[in-house]
Amino acid sequence: MTRFGSSIGALLLIGALISACGNTPAPSTGYGAGGGASSVATSSGVPGSPAPATAGPTITISGMAFGEPLTVAPGATITVVNDDSVEHSVTSKPETGFDTDIDGGATKTFTAPTQPGEYPFVCTYHPNMKGTLTVK
Repeated sequence: MTRFGSSIGALLLIGALISACGNTPAPSTGYGAGGGASSVATSSGVPGSPAPATAGPTITISGMAFGEPLTVAPGATITVVNDDSVEHSVTSKPETGFDTDIDGGATKTFTAPTQPGEYPFVCTYHPNMKGTLTVK
């Protein structure tokens, strides 16, 4: 073999080794070789990242329901977590205390009324959803 031929052969071998080292196989997704994708979506919207921590009083909307009644201090900041995929609202009845719309999968806050009392609320989009906020 000529000197030129052995140089090309060496370059091809080096290129093949570099290419093989940088080729990392894709993780298995359970859909067969190379098909499909798998990720965990969180309320932060970033696959694989943890859901944002909520401190303080929280209303969690899940399964088209508000969950347990909530008692808070006057003027408290309340976090609303909408685990459903559709928009909801947290609207006091009568409309004297608070009214917050929240997109599906989102988290939002609002301020509780400053006057103590019981504040029934509904979802204006789904009137069968009812809850109670107690301020004391």
